[in-house]
Amino acid sequence: MITDILEYFENKKWYRDRIEHIEEIPPRRARYTTSKLNLPVELEEYLKNHNIKLYTHQYETLKHVRNKENVIITTPTASGKTLSFSLPVLEDLTNNKEDTALYIYPTKALANDQLKSILSIDKECDLGINPAKYDGDTPKSERPEIKRTSRLVITNPYELHLILPWHKQWQRFFENIKYVIIDEAHQYRGVFGSNMAFLIRRLKRICKHYGSHPQFIISTATLANPVEFGEKLTGVKSHIITENGSPAGKKYFMFFNPYAIESKNPSIHQDTQKLFNTFIEKDLQTICFEISRKMAEVVALRSKNELKKTRPDLIENITAYRAGYTVDERKKIEDDLKKGKIRGIVTTNALELGINIGSLDSVIISGYPGTLISTWQQAGRAGRSNQESIITMIAFQNPLDQYFMKHPELFFTNSHEHAIIDLNNQEILRGHLKCAAYELPIKFSETDSFGFDDQGVVFDEISEMETDDILTYKHDQWSYNQKDMDDNPNFKVNLSDISSDTYNVFNGRSFLESMSQKQAFREAHENAVLIHNGETYIVKELDISERRVYVKKKDLDYYTQALKEVDVKIIKKLKETTMGNIKISYANLNVTEIYNRYNVIHYSKIIASKKLTLPPLNFKTNGFYFTIPYAIKEELEEFLVSDDKFNDLFRGCLQGVQNVILSVAPFHVMCDSYDLGGVTKNMHEDTMNATIFIYDGFEGGVGLSQKAFKLFKDIIKMSYELVKDCDCESGCPACIYSSQQQTDDKFLNKEGTLLILKRLYENIAEN
Repeated sequence: MITDILEYFENKKWYRDRIEHIEEIPPRRARYTTSKLNLPVELEEYLKNHNIKLYTHQYETLKHVRNKENVIITTPTASGKTLSFSLPVLEDLTNNKEDTALYIYPTKALANDQLKSILSIDKECDLGINPAKYDGDTPKSERPEIKRTSRLVITNPYELHLILPWHKQWQRFFENIKYVIIDEAHQYRGVFGSNMAFLIRRLKRICKHYGSHPQFIISTATLANPVEFGEKLTGVKSHIITENGSPAGKKYFMFFNPYAIESKNPSIHQDTQKLFNTFIEKDLQTICFEISRKMAEVVALRSKNELKKTRPDLIENITAYRAGYTVDERKKIEDDLKKGKIRGIVTTNALELGINIGSLDSVIISGYPGTLISTWQQAGRAGRSNQESIITMIAFQNPLDQYFMKHPELFFTNSHEHAIIDLNNQEILRGHLKCAAYELPIKFSETDSFGFDDQGVVFDEISEMETDDILTYKHDQWSYNQKDMDDNPNFKVNLSDISSDTYNVFNGRSFLESMSQKQAFREAHENAVLIHNGETYIVKELDISERRVYVKKKDLDYYTQALKEVDVKIIKKLKETTMGNIKISYANLNVTEIYNRYNVIHYSKIIASKKLTLPPLNFKTNGFYFTIPYAIKEELEEFLVSDDKFNDLFRGCLQGVQNVILSVAPFHVMCDSYDLGGVTKNMHEDTMNATIFIYDGFEGGVGLSQKAFKLFKDIIKMSYELVKDCDCESGCPACIYSSQQQTDDKFLNKEGTLLILKRLYENIAEN
């Protein structure tokens, strides 16, 4: 079936001209353990009744967990990781009637899916574990019974964060806790990951208080640094399991590029919808991942309209799926998908993670989803154990998408992505120390247990909070100084951000969402177009003093982009390295960002540019910087011929280099492009040279630029190849234009940018 459609594509010029690469991923045979399992009778019977044989990696996990080791499982999507970690837990809870286990999932949907699976085993085997989900949706009437009887509780980080102050109500559970399972752990990176790491340390404190020391089992997608990542997340040494014994059918991975041919108006979404319909009409059950809720709905609707002409019998078998649907709506769609009633579904990344929807014939990924992990998670939706499948990734006109079209080999080698957890952000530490002191007084001996590289910093933060009357020192321990009954620091610490200074967005009296101050300045300034749940709103007022945004719903065919000017001061140089005659430094920085203009954009054209009057955002962070040798500047002056003044031209070349680095660095350090910032100066007062800065866009930094500093060679190599391989003449959104689109790019120069990158790359290659 798949070979037929590939032949069809080869014979049709429209498809053939846009296909950049097809990778054949060979099938994989199952490898089962031959060892005797020695499980409790109930579980042995369950496996037998369901014809389940353990893959080699599942048995390896069982063996190491039985051996009291902490475990990190990094096998691919759809390899049976859930059974890997659940089997040893269920074995223990069957044999030891008091033992308990905690499962932590990043989303409620995943928690719901896991609960169904474990409830089924518990009921069929009559294990008496009474598994339950405990989160914000759990009815109050059910909560006391869960605390009293459940031995396996499934929750998410946000709920755990609020549960910990009430640990006395959970005494039975914490006294007997033997396992903490962290599934989809790669979701915990950047700011969220740093907060999660401190949350886990607070959980361990509570467990220790009740005399328990649980084992940790982490399940994650493939990473370049799984051991470093896992141990930073939990603070415990772990055994890693990478060998994969699960089977897979043959896969064809197709790279489809609407920009591979010259066209006045290439449309990614129209191409996506055309491919989607082609697969469905060829009888392939297909899932399409779109970049937004709105586009998921639009593509599904357009698909139905087209099918009215060609296959009206399929119209009722097409649907969209996104957050915002009711639980019952989503459950029906998931069930119909599993049963094959739905032949085509268009979704956001809501179906990317391990929700059980069965296995499909075809996956379309409309736009690189930001990380290789997400790409493979989405691709993993296709192909049963012996069934061929096809994955199609459609490229947008941005640097990373287009780079991968020219370098598909990056997808099919070991992971290059590093998941970053930084435990050295004092702002995050301070928030969690308040929460910890509120939950249980902090003893002096515990100041080394928060994972901070410098124990003295932990003590300094505690001392400062004591001076500020936030903590009270009494009986050799620090307690939280609660000002009133509503003073709960856990409500003030946001796990998804560093700052607690959030802005709330209102449409009339209806609350829409919360956002950070930087996001508010960027996306919710006065007259900005704010997109929420696929709907457009015009911002009527940004009230900085009250941290509120007032919007009005309005159908708009344009959008806005805020522009900023950035100034950077070097506070303290921390590290320095030299590659040839290029000097790269890592330092504490003081950053000032001023959002001073915004563009109004209609169908990719700037139709107006207007002034903004917002106060400057000033924050201390970490970042790396490097200077451009004078010889390169001289070469540029001789090489470039232009009517522009050389200073403007030079600035445009430096700006191009910065833009490309900011485009490719997120691939290496697994972050959103807005998590990093950058600035270039023809002559910076602290270096007295032409300088490019790349910094963490968060107060105190979260380790992203530090990892990028270490991976500087890889980033420059990729940046050079990206610009060199781009077919455009003078620069475009696929190479040197800003992926963040927050700077004025009018002096950008592709020739000069490429020359600088080439010389940097030559220095690195020689080094």
